[in-house]
Amino acid sequence: MRITRGLHRVWMYVRSAPGTYVWLAILFVTTVAVHRMSPEFEEEFLRQRSTNIHELSNNPVRVLVSSAMWIDGGYWLPYAALYSVFHAPAERWLGTVRWLVVCVAAHVLATLISEGALLWGIRHGMAPESAENTLDIGVSYALAGVIAVLVYRIPWRWRSGYALVVLVVYGVPLVTGRTFTDLGHFASVLIGFGCYPLVRGRSEPRNPKETAAALRG
Repeated sequence: MRITRGLHRVWMYVRSAPGTYVWLAILFVTTVAVHRMSPEFEEEFLRQRSTNIHELSNNPVRVLVSSAMWIDGGYWLPYAALYSVFHAPAERWLGTVRWLVVCVAAHVLATLISEGALLWGIRHGMAPESAENTLDIGVSYALAGVIAVLVYRIPWRWRSGYALVVLVVYGVPLVTGRTFTDLGHFASVLIGFGCYPLVRGRSEPRNPKETAAALRG
């Protein structure tokens, strides 16, 4: 009976955030597919689905969609955990459509900002021309945007602390690493913070216990 109840709770949790878990299912399939590829084929295959400057110039819509369906690194379980902790609660809170808007905004805008900065660096001799084909896939920009928008789910007295932690986590790599992906992640956070109009009318937990329950889903 306990196993049955446990499975039922898991299923109800998954049903409450369909977009999150459909996305995770796609990532699972694509991750398995990548593991079956040879290293040489994998690199070229993913580059064609990457939001690098070359592909963005020729197939912008296709690569903006396809790049969000693959994981750079090939480990699915950590993303399953992160999606359950952040994406699922955000989708349940905002609704699937608004959650998806946040994801798309963070993924697309941060990609354009980071790749635009890289293009500027190439044109001013700060990066080699070969960087136009740099592999850039993954779901981390959307994740960063969702992590940021959850600040509005936090009670006022805890909100500034949460925002500060998010800014430090994503800001320190930008200062120390200064790569285009670090810029993309930080831009995603700012985009998530800027999605406040989407959260108007959504309930806010009134105490830390409700906040913890919300983040757990």
